[in-house]
Amino acid sequence: ALKLIAQDGVLAMIGPQSSKQAIPAGEVANANKTPMITPWSTNPKATEGRPFVFRACFLDPFQGPVAANFVSEEFKAKKAAVLYDISSDYPKGLAEYFKQSFEKLHGPGSVVAYETFTTKDADFSAQLTNIVRSGADVLFTPQYYSEVALIAKQAKDLGWNKPIMGSDSWGSAELMKLCGNACKGAYFSTHYAAAGATGATKDFIDKYKAKYGYVPDDVAALTWDAIGLLVQALKNAAPLSGKLNKDRDAVRVGLSKIKDFDGITGKMTFGATGDPSKCTVVVKINESGEFEFYKQVCP
Repeated sequence: ALKLIAQDGVLAMIGPQSSKQAIPAGEVANANKTPMITPWSTNPKATEGRPFVFRACFLDPFQGPVAANFVSEEFKAKKAAVLYDISSDYPKGLAEYFKQSFEKLHGPGSVVAYETFTTKDADFSAQLTNIVRSGADVLFTPQYYSEVALIAKQAKDLGWNKPIMGSDSWGSAELMKLCGNACKGAYFSTHYAAAGATGATKDFIDKYKAKYGYVPDDVAALTWDAIGLLVQALKNAAPLSGKLNKDRDAVRVGLSKIKDFDGITGKMTFGATGDPSKCTVVVKINESGEFEFYKQVCP
């Protein structure tokens, strides 16, 4: 980030994607008063107290309650289990938001298993055995797709036959290649649903598929939206002065003024912070392994 800002003299930056990189990169961008849009970082710390940092996605404090409410309503879950990577900002934060929300609905102790592991662990049998024995009605695991595949397969092998709920980190084309039948019937909250898309979203999917040979995942769609947000901010900031520091601030103001931006992942409006007001989608992984639209939830 510092190289782009200090040596390359960029007007603005798009990325990084994950919270682990976006949080420190955002600190550098903000300190150097350079606009940065992270497409996929849902952790509040990425933009908190940083007027030059924006995001194209919803936040974990919104996504956590969405998951807790969804499993309570759809599955009538009264007891939940959580399995997450304690060494990574994204799953750690989201697990905490889910737990708070679920226990607010069902009382203290209703999250009957709160199991952790650390990055690169591949054997989850001890944690999953505790989860199976806990009597939980649902398993929430806000992990990345490579870990989800291992977790879902191992859970099934240990006799778990209840619903599994995930988060936007599941939304990769690679998930079903790795997970197969073990992930069919699971649900996750995410940014858009490719199956059954219409209008501009379908047009984007068709063009992307023609070029790359596969359906765009959430990161691809959000990155496209981040580019669109920057283009809109440049229009809002026009004409630019040619003075880098002044123009960087003009782009920041241009981003903050965006209202009802019609993105691939839904409408976005910015207010006092770099966090857009936007809806989330819950998808179901159907029997064909497609990510099928199930429900939209708005703030």
